[in-house]
Amino acid sequence: MPEAPRRVNDRPAARDQINGLSFAMLVLSPGMVITEANPAAENLLGLSAHRLCGQPFLDVVRFTSNSMREKLREPDGQLIARGLDARVGSQDLRLNLTLSALHSHPGWQVVTLSDASQDERMGDHDRRGTLRGPAVLAHEIKNPLAAIRGAAQLLARKADETQAQLTALITDEVDRIAQLVDRMQRLGRERPEPVGPVNPHEAIHRAYGTVKMASDTSISWRDEFDPSLPHVLANEGALVQVLVNLLANARDACSESVTPEVRVRTRFVSGLVMNVIRLGRPVGLPIEIRVSDNGAGIDPRIREDIFEPFVSTKQNGQGLGLALVQKLVRDMDGRVSHERDERTGWTHFSVHLPMAREEEESA
Repeated sequence: MPEAPRRVNDRPAARDQINGLSFAMLVLSPGMVITEANPAAENLLGLSAHRLCGQPFLDVVRFTSNSMREKLREPDGQLIARGLDARVGSQDLRLNLTLSALHSHPGWQVVTLSDASQDERMGDHDRRGTLRGPAVLAHEIKNPLAAIRGAAQLLARKADETQAQLTALITDEVDRIAQLVDRMQRLGRERPEPVGPVNPHEAIHRAYGTVKMASDTSISWRDEFDPSLPHVLANEGALVQVLVNLLANARDACSESVTPEVRVRTRFVSGLVMNVIRLGRPVGLPIEIRVSDNGAGIDPRIREDIFEPFVSTKQNGQGLGLALVQKLVRDMDGRVSHERDERTGWTHFSVHLPMAREEEESA
């Protein structure tokens, strides 16, 4: 017999409620062994509930911090933590975590996990508020800048050689400030560029052409491409800009190495999912573009803030390049992350993007 339709006022069962959660939820038996996992946990961790159950939680989610692992092992502990670095399978994630003890069942615990990068998305409105200020200020700055540049050009027509050097200096500095203002305006832009199917390797080659032209010939450029990759769902111009910034940063970072080298790798990865609040659904990010260099790496004191505006390790850096990279990648519903491998001496920046669907490619 067909199942009777549910009445509108029927209360969902506990399991239905848990399965409907947008964040990952795990039930741990004594010894922190996973016994239950909801669909959001499967999406976040890239494993089915069948494969998760029976595994030690700390073997599945390998936290970087030793002190955090010790805190998690405390019996009957209650814990709320944000922005924890962890490795799940072959993926590096930053997670928010809650740990609660089930006092009715000694030794049993409930863990919730969510992608910490979603805080940034959910806080986009607040972030836009902070970036809108510089954008408005930028607009007000550009008008007098144009007047200053025009006046300097008029003076240059009547200037002698010494004065001409001063007017040239004024013009150059005005142009530099104008470029900075343009980048501030792009950071404050609220409407994302339209997206469509983009060949990631064509975007990489376009970025290569821009960066290599202004690069030292002693730098070795190596790539490892997966030619079978499908198109990504992105904005081509924005993706090229992201890659230009990452390649230029990698080039500058390794320029003082004995054998400077920049590597670009593309590959298909499974299990990485981002809950896009704007779309109201999870989006898979299976396409990875990784830019690596063998330079000295980013100062550990600012690694946590490297994607924030006005944070830079360069002597004359403006600190807007990586902030712009993060914004452009977010606008394409993607994710960008940074990793330093001290053992091998390599720095990696990874961009993960959604895959274009077949109907989008044929449109």
